[in-house]
Amino acid sequence: MRKLHLTYKTLLAGTLICLSSSAFAQTGNKFIRKGNELYKQKQYTDAEANYKKALEVNQKSVEGQYNLGNSLYEQKRYDDARTQYANSFKLSPNKTEKADASYNIGNTFMEGKKWEESIKAYKEALKMNPSDEQARYNLAYAQAMLKKQQGGGGDNKDNKDKNKDQKDKDKKENKDNKDQNKQDQNKNKDQNKDKQDQDKNKDQNKEKNKDQQDEKPEPQQSKLNKQEAERLLQALGQEENKLQDKMKKAKGQAVQVEKDW
Repeated sequence: MRKLHLTYKTLLAGTLICLSSSAFAQTGNKFIRKGNELYKQKQYTDAEANYKKALEVNQKSVEGQYNLGNSLYEQKRYDDARTQYANSFKLSPNKTEKADASYNIGNTFMEGKKWEESIKAYKEALKMNPSDEQARYNLAYAQAMLKKQQGGGGDNKDNKDKNKDQKDKDKKENKDNKDQNKQDQNKNKDQNKDKQDQDKNKDQNKEKNKDQQDEKPEPQQSKLNKQEAERLLQALGQEENKLQDKMKKAKGQAVQVEKDW
């Protein structure tokens, strides 16, 4: 019996494998019967213990391997359950039992969202039992989930490509902006340095001019006092009068002309 679980159909194919009436005489069958009773009562841990006892007696028991897988599955121990289903698949010569084991293996992978592995298992189940519609349904579901996980169809791929292109474009623009900002910073730095050099030169020239002005000799002040200046002026006046008298006398003298005969 199988039941609907989430959006795919699960529980277990065949639920339990029961022994035929002729097999009850075999050693270990009593543990399988006890395990089946506990399983139906949903006492899965106790059922597990009895199935393991049966396998201690007969490790190649298809019923023991398969039913142990069921009890582990119900305890959500999917990896352990998968091992038991794989064992029953190898041991059973019956295609229907093999199909059920493959179907349940697909369910364990489905629980772990391992879509590719579940697809493979459901395909194997359909190979053994092509009329299994539940296996076909679960196969389609797993394929859809795998496609979704990989990004969906072409539209999603185009969107991803567009987003990638936009991210690359934004990344390039950010890099260009950083480079431009760096160039502007270097330019401003050079300009500031030039201005500082100019200011420095101005200060140096200013200091130089100041030093030159400080070195320029000041005009010598006259050492003559007022009295000495007056005597000098009187002396100059007397010399000028003498010169004028001398010129007058020279003007009054007759000019002698020598005769040439």
